[in-house]
Amino acid sequence: MILATALSYDDVLLVPKYSDIVSRKEVSITTELDCNRKFELPIISSPMDTITEAKMANAMHSKGGLGVIHRYNSIEEQTNLVRRVKHEHKAAAIGISGDYLERAAALIAAGAKILCLDVAHGHHILMKEALMKMKTLYGDDIHLMAGNVATKRGFEDLSKWGADSIRCNIGGGSICSTRIQTGHGVPGLHTILDCIQADIDRDVKIIADGGLRNSGDIVKALAAGADFVMVGSLLAGTFETPGEIINHGTQAGTKKKVYRGMASKEAQYDWRGRHSSNEGITTHVPYRGDVGSILDELANGIRSGFSYSGARNLTEFQINSEFIVQTPSGQVESKTHILDRLI
Repeated sequence: MILATALSYDDVLLVPKYSDIVSRKEVSITTELDCNRKFELPIISSPMDTITEAKMANAMHSKGGLGVIHRYNSIEEQTNLVRRVKHEHKAAAIGISGDYLERAAALIAAGAKILCLDVAHGHHILMKEALMKMKTLYGDDIHLMAGNVATKRGFEDLSKWGADSIRCNIGGGSICSTRIQTGHGVPGLHTILDCIQADIDRDVKIIADGGLRNSGDIVKALAAGADFVMVGSLLAGTFETPGEIINHGTQAGTKKKVYRGMASKEAQYDWRGRHSSNEGITTHVPYRGDVGSILDELANGIRSGFSYSGARNLTEFQINSEFIVQTPSGQVESKTHILDRLI
């Protein structure tokens, strides 16, 4: 057994480069999901029942990103949500067994152009069968987003089976306990660095999904080779997420909303009446108001990241980027560490 060293986002920094960029307005963070779909913001909201329904999808579009309507409801409920999404790039999630073909047909009839084959472990025979079936039925008319995978081999196989974009990372989400429960997973940055080396003969997009806690992590994921990032916790607790605002007491700042992993017991009981695993948690997060301001802040951080490498677009950024590994002392130094000195 060979033990390889695998790096996560905190383990590395990007080396600043000479820049002649005077303003962040000169920087474009536009990227393409495929030849027909271009987005001004490389951020996709996760298909979770506490993150993306129609309100979030519309908010993501207004800022140039994409929202994927979750699948943890009836076909009728999901198709009604898709119909309420206003932009042309409607995206919705399906499974890879059970009613997934019926659900896919209904979603496409409702206007969905992007279908996300959404499972925790995507490097699986059921994913192979589902992707090949979907590609046979719909060809290139529907963009097939698939995942999740954590390895180059997984990325290569899903690409060969018909995926047009692939969610990369297993077990890195803030409310995911897969690595704890199963002992399996690969650190997020290493996953991207591995998948970018895949030997495939067509342009399949990499979506870094999970473990992204701030705009700096997003910048590192894009530098490593990701075309998009998918996020949940960065958007959790906003007005546009599903669920009621909960008042926890009378003091200011006590408003909260539920955020939960779809493999948590609570989520599984709600959408299928039973649970077969326990690979996620349910929690409350502070209410954060409108998601637009958060997306603006993330976009500004990404543009700043590009400018530190002297890059005006994603292609230049990935060419110019240079990673270094930082020590644990370097990680401490990288944080806002004055508070540690005041204790």
